[in-house]
Amino acid sequence: MSTNQNYKARTASVSALINGASLVLSPPASAQEFSLMAGPLISGSANTYSWAASYREGLGRYAAWSFSWVNEGHIPEHHRDGQTVQAWGRLPLWNDRLELSAGTGPYRYFDTTVAQSGGSYSNTHGWGLLWSLRVAYYFDSRWIAQAQLNHVQAFGGPDSTALLFGIAYQLEDKGEPGPRERPIPRTSKVTNNEITVMLGKTILNSDNSESANAGSLEYRRGLWRYVDATASYIHEGGHTQSRRDGLAAQLWATRAFFDDKLTLSVGAGPYVAITQNDDLPLDRTGDGRLSALVAVSASYRLGQHWLTRITWNRVVTRYNRDTDLIEAGVGWRF
Repeated sequence: MSTNQNYKARTASVSALINGASLVLSPPASAQEFSLMAGPLISGSANTYSWAASYREGLGRYAAWSFSWVNEGHIPEHHRDGQTVQAWGRLPLWNDRLELSAGTGPYRYFDTTVAQSGGSYSNTHGWGLLWSLRVAYYFDSRWIAQAQLNHVQAFGGPDSTALLFGIAYQLEDKGEPGPRERPIPRTSKVTNNEITVMLGKTILNSDNSESANAGSLEYRRGLWRYVDATASYIHEGGHTQSRRDGLAAQLWATRAFFDDKLTLSVGAGPYVAITQNDDLPLDRTGDGRLSALVAVSASYRLGQHWLTRITWNRVVTRYNRDTDLIEAGVGWRF
């Protein structure tokens, strides 16, 4: 073999080795999916509805995890919803267009029930397990059709079973149908600094769901690649049933999509009431001013500085004044 032929052979071998290594080392396509589902629910002899919003992310070809906010409708004497983090085993079939999966995880629920001693209602909090079976079909586009069977095993409340149908959307895509294995890792923080003004409603978790206007001022800063922290001043209206002003601090797990234009996050932290209405009915007063916030939030960035944001906070109290604080607003990035 000539010197030139030896050189070409060595070059081809090195090129093949580099190409093979790049396939191994390059990050797989993103696996993030967002879904909305709804359907009938059965609990004992009662029939009602259920709905769920979920974020799902791959942990490899045969595994995934998800975060979901699940609402269990109006079971008699129970209005229950909550959050769950589930681990999934999954099986892609039919050229990856069809996926069968099973998952389970802890379920932290919030329940509006009949008061045991005095008062018209009670806000109770508890834990359970959520078991799920899912079948999903992946279209040529990013859209997914899915059906899911949920069974709630509640510790301290009635169990329930729901059959949900809905759609999902792949937030990142590599151009072919099927579930993705893992997300692409980031090298920078999702968030730098943001100040956002929001307005909305605070809705008391009671039999009558009394509501009032609400507003907040939020400062958000990225701490690490996927972690944000916020400090907020919150005003919960002037309504007798839901008057409260306070300071809150939260940590958020945050992801960004579409060239960092869209962000999704879930957060939790303490909420300290500075002032609250002292004229509440006796069954709605409490023994402290410290509550907890559990929240989901989404923002869309309108260029280099401006953004819009919508946030749903669940205020978790010890004195039967749980509220849903739902707000939207505009912010400034710097």
